[in-house]
Amino acid sequence: MLKSFLTTLTLTLAVTATAAQADDITRYRGTIEKVDGTAMTIKPRVGEALTVSITPDVKVLAASTGKLTDIKPDSYIGTAAIPQPDGSQKALQVTVFASSLRGTADGHYPWDLGSNSTMTNGAIGTISGSEGRTLLVKYQGGEKKVNVPEDVPVTLVDPGDKSIVVDGAKVVAFTKKGTDGKPTAVILIVGRNGTVPSM
Repeated sequence: MLKSFLTTLTLTLAVTATAAQADDITRYRGTIEKVDGTAMTIKPRVGEALTVSITPDVKVLAASTGKLTDIKPDSYIGTAAIPQPDGSQKALQVTVFASSLRGTADGHYPWDLGSNSTMTNGAIGTISGSEGRTLLVKYQGGEKKVNVPEDVPVTLVDPGDKSIVVDGAKVVAFTKKGTDGKPTAVILIVGRNGTVPSM
């Protein structure tokens, strides 16, 4: 059973990492209006509602609301940010991953939360600052200094399952085009108890 669990976890991390960084991935952020077996309707923050296919092997992660004090030395995080003139990053949000998801999408790459936004996933090396947080985030092949303002949203992410994919939940859907040309979910990050996934 342990071997099966570890194999599943390894595959989940591999799929998550690939999907997070792939050029052919489109992310939709919004509210689940309706779930109907193999599909769901999402009302994006901007634009018209759309239908996203759900396959049996979709990966589901659960998001809950966190706080700055959840960001600790050696935490594994992801942070969407804006590059600053001094080479540092100013965080737009911070995601703190459960220990079982450590290594998810490790690296530094472009993101889609505004012009020039980036995503940095890695382990926190050091934390400094009395107001907000200044983080040194280390990933394979590099590191980034990230300044986290006090009002930045913090989200905690754990493994989830399809039972949390319900009408009214907030979601970030990582999708690819299916064979029919319509979006098919690869990863769903679903908010628990009204949480809005911030990534």
